[in-house]
Amino acid sequence: MQQLRQAKGWSQDEFAHRANLHRTYVSGVERGIRNPTITVLEKLAAGLEIRLSELVALEE
Repeated sequence: MQQLRQAKGWSQDEFAHRANLHRTYVSGVERGIRNPTITVLEKLAAGLEIRLSELVALEE
C-alpha cells in the first residue's frame, strides 16, 4: 500500500484525505500496527483508486 501511495506521489496526509481517514491511522496500517476492518480497507482502496480485491491481493 505504501509503495502504491508513494508511486502516486502522495504524502500520507494526502492519501488519508482521499481515503477519508486520519493520517495517523493510515500510518499505523502502513507500518502494520493497525488491523483495518473491511470498511477501512474499502476506504483505503478507494483512496488509492483501485478495487478492494487489488488491495487485498497486494497483502498476500
